[in-house]
Amino acid sequence: MVDVTPMVASDRKIIQSYGKGGFKISGEDFTGAVLVFPSLVTSWDVPEDPGQLEITHFAPLIGADGVDVVLFGGGEKQVFLPPDIREMLAAQGVIVESMDTGAACRTYNVLLAEERNIAAALYPTS
Repeated sequence: MVDVTPMVASDRKIIQSYGKGGFKISGEDFTGAVLVFPSLVTSWDVPEDPGQLEITHFAPLIGADGVDVVLFGGGEKQVFLPPDIREMLAAQGVIVESMDTGAACRTYNVLLAEERNIAAALYPTS
């Protein structure tokens, strides 16, 4: 796994590593897709193929913990969400930035250290 741990407050959910189908977040191991918020991590029930995502998969992110930016990690490669999903989320005040999962993990940690209102919606890598 790739270590991506920055220095942040001990009560924050920091992504320590990713790979092999899962994540290590604040000392806890998670398998499969996850939603990561500054104060909470939860499994994310999504299709195996990110190309099959629908707006309903993003419902937990709307209005959650004051989140205004979601970092979407589509797995090994960057996956762009369809314009209708991005537009519906933007209408709810949530901006989605798409990137590969590694970049999303690193960016999440940097923005967390800056105390930004963020979340990460992450597909695992192999």
